[in-house]
Amino acid sequence: MEIFSHNSNVHFLGLRKISIGIAVLLVVASIALLLTRGLNYALDFTGGVSVEASYDNPVSVEDVRAALVKGGIDNAIVQSVGGTRRVSMRFQPKDDTHYSVPQGKSPDLDIIKSDVTKALQASRPDANITSRTFVSAQVGDQLRSDGVTAAIFVILGIGIYLWIRFERRFAIAALATELHDVLVTLGVISLVQREFDLTVLASVLAVIGYSINDKVVVFDRIRELFRSSRKADPEEILNRSINSTLSRTIITSLFTSIAMAALFFFGGPSVHGFAITMLIGILVGTLSSIFVASPLLLWLGVSKKDLMPVTKENPELARRP
Repeated sequence: MEIFSHNSNVHFLGLRKISIGIAVLLVVASIALLLTRGLNYALDFTGGVSVEASYDNPVSVEDVRAALVKGGIDNAIVQSVGGTRRVSMRFQPKDDTHYSVPQGKSPDLDIIKSDVTKALQASRPDANITSRTFVSAQVGDQLRSDGVTAAIFVILGIGIYLWIRFERRFAIAALATELHDVLVTLGVISLVQREFDLTVLASVLAVIGYSINDKVVVFDRIRELFRSSRKADPEEILNRSINSTLSRTIITSLFTSIAMAALFFFGGPSVHGFAITMLIGILVGTLSSIFVASPLLLWLGVSKKDLMPVTKENPELARRP
């Protein structure tokens, strides 16, 4: 296929108005989704009760959920853990004598354990509770705040690194595309209302790192071609850079996606959120590296002068202030 050829010559910059327009629309739509639907925060962020149970014989998630509903425990999130004989159940404490949570205190976990045990053993006597924990809403708020802070520092750190390694226009383009990648990824998660827990937060941070790696490869090629070309037309250089790194970008994304798909199918429910978020982020980050980052550089006016050091022999090639 032509796109995998090192000598491919697809005119990506000719599509820049369309690609930038689509990118802007996706960002606006993602922000709208985050403001209206929000993220489906998991127990890690909202607080609540987590209970694990083991069975002597295999059990289905649907049967466990039905037993909980019959026992008066509604809206529980039930997942299998490491096979078909262990399950994890997460739910919010109810506002009654058994589950009410006084301000600044945790519910009575012994009572909760007793109620869950009764609900499960009513349909399956071989059910046994192995653990129960409570996460307060205050802890969840702190984790959420720390996650946002971590993402901001990662993006800013990447921008500073690119400013030092390349030039400020590269840093601006990278920051803009990183924000695009993160917002669109979160927008998709909000659209499908996928549960947002600590593993998903970790995958969002991983998406930032993966996405910038693609862009650094293209940026390196842009700098190399600018410095080696006597007559450096910016649009031509940027287009050649995308084409010359295209096979590497696609192959890397393809094999990383295969790894994430394997993690999803064989890694168990506890890593499903991480794998799905990474798959979304890989797709978004790869497309932004090809269709968004370089058009932004062209719009910002990057040129040969921006990438040449100041020398006595070539003072005209000094970087712009």
